[in-house]
Amino acid sequence: MVPGSIKVPVPFDYAFPAGALFLGVGPQVDFDRRGESDDQARDKETGERIWVVRVIDLDPEAGKFGRSTEVKVKVISPQQPVPPASAVPGYPAAIQFEGLTVTPYVDSHRCKASGQCRARMAYSLRATGIVPASAGTAAG
Repeated sequence: MVPGSIKVPVPFDYAFPAGALFLGVGPQVDFDRRGESDDQARDKETGERIWVVRVIDLDPEAGKFGRSTEVKVKVISPQQPVPPASAVPGYPAAIQFEGLTVTPYVDSHRCKASGQCRARMAYSLRATGIVPASAGTAAG
């Protein structure tokens, strides 16, 4: 049997064929622990902290049909990921994700009580760290 929360390993170049530019990073809030001195979410399997890294997907297909090119990737790490210095001053740093996985799920937020349902297949991205983009990638 395939578990409901399967994590499929994917190469960075497959998920971000044109590369990714770093926008920011912050802790994932665990809303069940809100108000506590440490309300950061933890990974259920490892107990490590979860950080949300925001990037711009440089793939021209990513922005089709008015979609946002901003992507959030959850990074599981004891310390906050630190982006590399940008190669071009004033321009976001080009990064890659290590240990990247994809978890597919059904997004049913568009379903209404009236019976209309416009659920869609979606996916979440997780990684174990960030590194500078290699020279062989489009962003590097």
